Amino acid sequence: MQREILIPLPHVTLKGHLAFFDHPRAWVVFVHGSGSSHLSPRNKMVAEKLYNEGYSTLLFDLLTEEEDRIYTNRFNIPLLAQRLSEVIGWLQGYSAYHQEPIVYFGASTGAAAALVAAAAPYRKVPLVAVVSRGGRPDLAKEENLRQVNIPVLLLVGSLDHQVISLNQQAQQSLKRSELVLIEGATHLFEEPGTLDKVITKTCEWLEHFLPKETYVEGLL
Repeated sequence: MQREILIPLPHVTLKGHLAFFDHPRAWVVFVHGSGSSHLSPRNKMVAEKLYNEGYSTLLFDLLTEEEDRIYTNRFNIPLLAQRLSEVIGWLQGYSAYHQEPIVYFGASTGAAAALVAAAAPYRKVPLVAVVSRGGRPDLAKEENLRQVNIPVLLLVGSLDHQVISLNQQAQQSLKRSELVLIEGATHLFEEPGTLDKVITKTCEWLEHFLPKETYVEGLL
């Protein structure tokens, strides 16, 4: 089932998109990067293919249109991390969610926000992993990175040389992480086939950290 949604939070209402099953392998919550939204074509493509693999997905706007007009908000990692945590609180009370595992999938600055949120998650959030696509984990403070106790997958384009270096630096502070270079990809993964490689690697990697007994009702 898929639907456009409004997410009411204490101080703002955010736009989003849900795609879900009754019994998914996990929920993948997308945290987009600077200047993007839940309409990001790359995140939408990844979300659609993960949905086809049995994952429920949530894409949402981290900022309202008014907030996004203030450029500095796009790089306010504490604000974005807090917004993510509030949305997760909303998801846990949503009728389609039944305590399935949760995965954060962050891109660019969204990856930093996901890692900061993962460093101090709500105690009752079954967060099992963070995936970063072309992420900027270096924008999360070192103290936050050191507090992330769950596995982190860092996916970076092989041609995105500066971001490779930044991910390597951040990886030194992460307890459980894997850095994978996606051959032929630049920062935005616009090259043909590169997002398919992202999806394949993500699915293979998540198999190690998700409960084996979950299933998707009506997927087959």
